[in-house]
Amino acid sequence: MTDNLSSLPTIDFARFGDGTSEDALEISRNLFNACRQVGFAYLVNTGIPQDQIDGMFQWSKKFFALPLETKMKVPHPPEGWYHRGYSGVGREQLSQLVFDPKELHAIRIGKFPDFKESFELGKEDSKQLPNLWLPEEDLPGFRSYAVDFYNTCREFQVARFLPALALGLDLRKDFFLGYHEDSGNQLRLLHYPEAPTSVLESGEKGRIGAHTDFGTATLLFQDDCGGLEVESPSEPGVFMPVQPVRGTVLVNIGDFLMRWSNDKLKSTLHRVRAPPRKDNDDGSGLTRERFSIPYFMSADKDKTIECLPGCFGPDDPVKYEPINAGDYVNMRLECNVLTSAYSLHVTVRKLYIASCSRILRCDTF
Repeated sequence: MTDNLSSLPTIDFARFGDGTSEDALEISRNLFNACRQVGFAYLVNTGIPQDQIDGMFQWSKKFFALPLETKMKVPHPPEGWYHRGYSGVGREQLSQLVFDPKELHAIRIGKFPDFKESFELGKEDSKQLPNLWLPEEDLPGFRSYAVDFYNTCREFQVARFLPALALGLDLRKDFFLGYHEDSGNQLRLLHYPEAPTSVLESGEKGRIGAHTDFGTATLLFQDDCGGLEVESPSEPGVFMPVQPVRGTVLVNIGDFLMRWSNDKLKSTLHRVRAPPRKDNDDGSGLTRERFSIPYFMSADKDKTIECLPGCFGPDDPVKYEPINAGDYVNMRLECNVLTSAYSLHVTVRKLYIASCSRILRCDTF
């Protein structure tokens, strides 16, 4: 691991307006360059209020502080593609571009799943993927706030981000909007419990292993814990810390958009490891818990995409066949969810219970 990724671009949306000005075009070009060169960028002046972000983190903490039996009233369905509801520690393991069932099984029995728990929601009136909610009396106000926050993220996606992305690619401002009408997007509340600092620092285990996102793009809201690392654009295999910066939103490109752009835009490997020891070591040997909130943008499942105009030519042939968005996303989602490794799930659940009591042996993590 090297020094911090200080060169991560910052894109300022303050002057984007309705996307028709020269300022908007400059912002769009800056976004395109960031997505082409790094695949990650800080966004500022998005129109997503900081106090609303802070409030969502407070609600996330309240949810994960509930007793396990309460959270399990809304369990994540067994289908890998149905990303709604609560997933306990040990439910999910990211499998990077491995689709063969035998290979997936070998991976899943060979290492622990990611050490985290999550709650996922999407469009409130979706008929295909209805949200799963606790009874209102279990956490009054949670549902309303989470839905409002999801809608705020979607508003930025529709009014600014997707138009800027299109303009940066020399496409019509509304080009991507027609592929993102049904809003199969996903807001995920994530909680990483305390874990042994030495184990995370050694690389033996991680909070989330190295992976790329597989949709169109992701907005990431972080707390101040740290631990996110992004692969260096110039040194494959070398990961660099990306520090949380208050007042910014991180964005990264997903595999689907990278494919759509004929690899013009970069979907970059990233992972979550031990946060900086100086900020998180209280002498217990455990790193403090971490919270983050990604908002995943996905194309409508009934849309079929082919290489974007302007992303291929005589010297740059089309690399990928047309593909249906739903088929692609479902294939990737099915690879991520552990549906049969019961004994492994129980082992990790025991570790979670131990961590809640601040007793966690490194040799069993």
